[in-house]
Amino acid sequence: RYMLYTTVPSLVISLILFTVIGLRYSNGALNSEEIAVVQNLIAETFNVTPWVFLVPVGVIALISQKTDALVAISVGIVGGLVMALLFQGNLLTQLGSGEYPLYETAMRSVYGDISIPSNNPILADLLSSSGMSGMMGTVWLILSAMAFGGAMEACGFLATITTAIVGLAKNTASLITSTLVACGVLNVTASDQYLAIVVPGRMFKDVYDKRGLAPENLSRTLEDSGTVTSVLIPWNTCGAYQSSVLGVATGDYFMYAFFNLISPVMTLIYAWFGIKIRKK
Repeated sequence: RYMLYTTVPSLVISLILFTVIGLRYSNGALNSEEIAVVQNLIAETFNVTPWVFLVPVGVIALISQKTDALVAISVGIVGGLVMALLFQGNLLTQLGSGEYPLYETAMRSVYGDISIPSNNPILADLLSSSGMSGMMGTVWLILSAMAFGGAMEACGFLATITTAIVGLAKNTASLITSTLVACGVLNVTASDQYLAIVVPGRMFKDVYDKRGLAPENLSRTLEDSGTVTSVLIPWNTCGAYQSSVLGVATGDYFMYAFFNLISPVMTLIYAWFGIKIRKK
């Protein structure tokens, strides 16, 4: 709840900026015929039914119940396979080969490359996927970043960096600013959001306590800096994942990530103007 003081204004400003951008480019020509063609091709290719929404709804329900990530992901994969076999059986058979085309195509859609032939370039791109194999580059980058960050912490390098930043904190405003800077630096150097939150949290916890500041201040600052800025770093685990999932380079969406850019600034404004700084 204490995070809402900075999160809500940042979100509102972001929505306003997106609205302005949307209105600015709303006069572009809309090719309704092309949209209709794509919709018709999808309807002809797939058995479109609302029953398939049961899988994402189920995964969201598991996540909301804080179910283990592996369980939620596995349920999503198995559920997707079941839905494909139930509602897209003819399509899977056409795409497959060998003695068991239905099974072969279903499994290949999970781990490997698969595409549905189409003369429409938009639909051809939309209906192509590389499965888990297409994520391996991102997975290796994430594993490397985590290993590098862990080595940095084990050797004491991260603590050294954070300690140097702590020394710059002379008052409440500079303390919060130092926390924000530490999180940003560790997101860049440790390449992992978890370390960018945990390490500064450990280092600054006693300092906040000695200054008579409630722990909510530290928690909010860690959230507004370490959490939201991680996706802005290309080699950070979060940045690498988002870039891979969205298919957009981090540098391309950086300037449009308004909430991620505004949140740290909002934290600085609250800190230096003494707004909603809770005491013990």
